[in-house]
Amino acid sequence: MIVSTNPATEAELARFEAHTGADVDAALDDAVAAQRDWRTRPIAERVELLRSIAAVLRAGRSGYARLITAEMGKPIAEAEAEIDKCALTCEHYAEHAADYLAGRPVESNAAESTVVYDPLGVVLAIMPWNYPFWQYFRFAAPALAAGNGAILKHANNVPQCALAVEEVVREAGAPEGLCRSLLLPVPAVADVIADDRIAAVTLTGSTEVGAIVAAQAASHLKKQVLELGGSDPFIVLADADIAAAAETAVKARFINVGQSCVNAKRFLVEEPVADEFVAAFTEAAEALPVGDPTDPATRIGPMARANLRDALHDQVRRTAEAGATVLTGGKPLDGPGHFYPPTVLDHVSPGMAAFTEETFGPVAAITRVADAEEALKLANQTEFGLGAALWTRDLDRARDFARRIDAGAVFVNGLVASDPRLPFGGIKKSGYGRELGAEGIREFVNVKTLWIGA
Repeated sequence: MIVSTNPATEAELARFEAHTGADVDAALDDAVAAQRDWRTRPIAERVELLRSIAAVLRAGRSGYARLITAEMGKPIAEAEAEIDKCALTCEHYAEHAADYLAGRPVESNAAESTVVYDPLGVVLAIMPWNYPFWQYFRFAAPALAAGNGAILKHANNVPQCALAVEEVVREAGAPEGLCRSLLLPVPAVADVIADDRIAAVTLTGSTEVGAIVAAQAASHLKKQVLELGGSDPFIVLADADIAAAAETAVKARFINVGQSCVNAKRFLVEEPVADEFVAAFTEAAEALPVGDPTDPATRIGPMARANLRDALHDQVRRTAEAGATVLTGGKPLDGPGHFYPPTVLDHVSPGMAAFTEETFGPVAAITRVADAEEALKLANQTEFGLGAALWTRDLDRARDFARRIDAGAVFVNGLVASDPRLPFGGIKKSGYGRELGAEGIREFVNVKTLWIGA
C-alpha cells in the first residue's frame, strides 16, 4: 500500500494499491509500442506536444500547486512557481529542440559525413519528492522532444503528484502509453531497471540511492544520468556587497524549506565581513514566516517527512556539541506537522556534521575563513560537486576563481538555480550527466555517425 500524507497536519490524504507485475508488464509493452511510432514523427509534431503540455500546466496551475503543497509541504507560492517553471521548460524545448538535435556535418574522407541524434527508446525516470512536478518535466520535456518514451517511478510519499503528471501529459494529447507513472515499492524498481524494454535510466535523489541505481543499470549496460546530493558552498569575499549577499543567501538556503540538492548549505565568509554578514543573515532568517504552507505569506512550511526532520535535528545537535554556535532555531517545533525552524549555526569547522554531511532542511552552516584561498580550499573540501555561489565585486578575479571551484555550476553574485537554457548537473558524488540545455536533450540519444561514400 502506498500512502499519501499531509506533512503539515499528518493527516492521511489517500492510499493506493501498488501496481502489480502484470500492470508493469502492460505499461512497458504500451510504452515501447507508442515510442516506436513516436520516434518516427517529425520533430515539429513532437514539440507541439510540449506546447500543449505547457498549456495544460498553466490552465491547471492553482490545482497542481495545491496538490504539491498538500503532499510534500512546499509553501504555496513556491509550488505555483514550480508549475510555472515546468511550463517554461516545455516551451523552451518546443522552441529550441529542433536546433539542439539538428544533424551536424563533419569534414572527413567521406563524400558526406554527419553526426545525427536518434532517440534511445523508453527511459525510466526515478524521481524524488522535493520538486514533484519539476523533476519530472525537467527530464520529460527534452526526452519527449528527442523521440523517447518515459516511465516514471516517483517517490512514494507523492503518489498523487505522480498520477497527476501522467494525466497532464495524457490531457495534452500524448500517444496512449508513451508516458506512464508506476506506483511501486522500492524493491520492485530493480526489475524495471533490468527489463529489456527500458533503454536508459535517470535518477534524481540521494548519493546513496544513486550508487545503487547506477550499479543496477550498469550491470545491464544501460545509460544513466544521475543528479545526486550536494553541499553547495556560498562564498562571500571581503569586497562583496554584503547586504545583497545576505539577502540572496537566505533565499539560497531556505527556499523549499532547504530541501534541495542545489540549496546553498555551507557559507564560507571572509573574516573581515563575517560579523556583518552573519548579523544580516540571521536577522533575515528569523523574519521568515513559518506555518501553514497553504498561506501565501508562509516561507517555511513543514519538512516532507518526520524521519527527515529527525535526521536534520541530529546533525544540528552533533554540530553544536562539536563547538558550533546556534544563533537561532535548533529545535523541532511543537505541535502537529514536521516543522523545523530556520536555523543558523556559526563557527562551523571542517569535520563537524553540518560541514561534512548534506543538510537537507532549513539549517545554514557558517564558516569563517581567513582569506579567499582558504575559502576555495574549504569549498572544495567535500565529496559533493553540484553548485556553488561566489560573491565579490572583482569580476576579473571571479572568472579565474570560479574555474578553480569543483562544481557543475558556479554562480557569481547570484542565486544558484537550474535554467532550461543551461546544462545542469554535478561532479564527484553529486552525480554525472547533464539535464537541460542542449547537453540535456542529447543525454538520451544515440549520437550516430552517418558516413556516405562517393
